[in-house]
Amino acid sequence: MKLSISTGTLFTFPLEKVFTIAMETGFDGVELIINHEFQKVNSRRLIKDLSEILPVFSMHAPFMPLDGWGTQIDSLKRSVEIAADCGVKLVNFHPPSWLGGEFRFWRWLYRIMDFQEEVGQEGVIVTLENMPWVGRFNINPHILSNTEKMIDFLHEKNLFLTFDCTHMGSGKANFINDFYLFYNSGRIRNIHFSDYGHGREHLLPGRGILPLTRFLNHLRNTDYSETLTLELSPHEFPKDEKIIIGSLREIRRYLERETRQPSPDEVKL
Repeated sequence: MKLSISTGTLFTFPLEKVFTIAMETGFDGVELIINHEFQKVNSRRLIKDLSEILPVFSMHAPFMPLDGWGTQIDSLKRSVEIAADCGVKLVNFHPPSWLGGEFRFWRWLYRIMDFQEEVGQEGVIVTLENMPWVGRFNINPHILSNTEKMIDFLHEKNLFLTFDCTHMGSGKANFINDFYLFYNSGRIRNIHFSDYGHGREHLLPGRGILPLTRFLNHLRNTDYSETLTLELSPHEFPKDEKIIIGSLREIRRYLERETRQPSPDEVKL
């Protein structure tokens, strides 16, 4: 299992700084969110320069309008093309929001017959992310919020999944059963890891209500060998860079400890 960190965790820093901190704190690679820093620049050159610091394991297609990136459909396709050119193996995207009126994107999504062939062009793994329940009435404003229906869609459309713990936990605090349903489908290729509690997403582990250590122990006992990506809110950290680095090192050690299979000698003890 590879340990990655999302650039969203440190989005208050420039990308080069984010990659440097990720390297210093011991992460194996990075999930790169396509954000405002990719407007009016040579995206391929930027990604290749960043990859010299630490590998880019995955890219997150834009989830907000960016100059020069077009619609959600355009930006997803462009993300995949750039990923293929830069040797990035996975691109993740959010499903359409019915509450936000994203009906054109919704119709397009259902017209695709095979995402890996038509969008990923069989060179980049394309994953869909499960989304959170939000607001006073705790509703999920995105399509495919039901686990069984999403699994059926993933199989039908040859689409893979980025499983987000905090998003699933926002609707079901004890989310491990839903994780196993997705895991048994064989479609998970990335996991976003963070805590959830009191209406707040992407918290540091232990600051919310999710059974994250138990989840990691379950994960250790599966054959999952893809990427586990730490995706926290930058508001979880103080402004002091030394404290941020210390906290991330501690979290990485925790992730490694709870997901590592014990050695034969440790088992004997």
